Amino acid sequence: MAKFIYTAKNYSGKTKGGEITAKDENSAARALRADGFLVTSIKRVDKEQNRASIKFFDRFLKVPLKDKMIFTRNLSVMIASGLTLSKSINNLAIQIKNKRFKKILSDIHNDLQGGKTLSEGLVKYPAVFSDLFVNMVKVGETGGNLEEVLKILAIQLEKEHELLSKVRGAMIYPSVIVVAMVGIGTLMLTYVLPQITGVFADMEVTLPPATRFIMALSDFLKNHSLIAIAFVICLPVLLKIFLQTAAGKKTLGFILINMPAIKNIVVKINCARFSRIYSSLLKSGVSVIESLEIVSGTLTNYYYKNALKNGIEQIKKGVDLSKIIAGYPKIFPTLVPQMLEVGEETGKTEAVLIKLAEFYEEEVNQLTKNLSSIIEPVLMLVIGGAVGFFAVAMLQPMYSVLENIK
Repeated sequence: MAKFIYTAKNYSGKTKGGEITAKDENSAARALRADGFLVTSIKRVDKEQNRASIKFFDRFLKVPLKDKMIFTRNLSVMIASGLTLSKSINNLAIQIKNKRFKKILSDIHNDLQGGKTLSEGLVKYPAVFSDLFVNMVKVGETGGNLEEVLKILAIQLEKEHELLSKVRGAMIYPSVIVVAMVGIGTLMLTYVLPQITGVFADMEVTLPPATRFIMALSDFLKNHSLIAIAFVICLPVLLKIFLQTAAGKKTLGFILINMPAIKNIVVKINCARFSRIYSSLLKSGVSVIESLEIVSGTLTNYYYKNALKNGIEQIKKGVDLSKIIAGYPKIFPTLVPQMLEVGEETGKTEAVLIKLAEFYEEEVNQLTKNLSSIIEPVLMLVIGGAVGFFAVAMLQPMYSVLENIK
């Protein structure tokens, strides 16, 4: 089996482009003809030529989402104004303020000058330009509608930025409270508590387990502060490494879709992203199977990725996507397969998915507005429990001393 880049038209004149896997050119043309498209051009992709040379450090060069969003929108406008792609990239490289992004765009401009395509320049920076971005640009180049594809990408990035901003904004308050609570607790254990527990050392009283635990924790923080600091620094790093593993991704995914206060938001965010990204890819002319492969690589939750990857194999056997995701009611609410089924029956899947994405984005908007009011009582219970435990641990020995005096 080989990969081919193609452009094709249906009987109503609609242009479609992208990649297709087939035995040879004739098999690829027959497959497209079965979908109602006639091939206008087709070219085999050489695996060696298609493999990008990615430098080691370029794998980790990240750029803020807002910068990518502005770049995509401006590039679309410049191309629509009649500027060449090379000139447009060069102008944006001059205007951009982010030095890291400026260097990346300058390198891409040099690649364009050297005869490479834009997608070939973008693919060298996987930490900046996702598979979704690169594949959609490739489709735009192949189909000759790069300007339209960039507009779709810009909308996609804007919606993603909007979602992330709302979620991050909603998490600021609880994050500040948690950090303050940990800071005050550490201060109490390190400086205040030793002065109180010093009194207990002179008493001939058997201390309760809670008091002994707090005293041991206080002594450890006071006498081994460097180990405690190293633990605080290393824990997030080790946690991040663990979350990069298959077991870590599965664990995090399980926690997020089962945590009472969070699961509703996680499901709606992933459904919104799935609907909008899948719709954007279909609208750009990417095949169903290739679109699902890209979407499964874009969604970060393990269970959504797994559901879509399993779905690809079933779609190859002729099963409708709506029926496949209906088998995952915990992560895809009933509305998603129902709306998708309507789109499949009417031939308006892209439009239906956009409406679905807008619905879930509005749902997320409402949920994030109320997130602080949901988390606040939970935090108050946690803080109250911690203060109560500390108070009981300190007061119990004193009651024991008073009883001995009597």
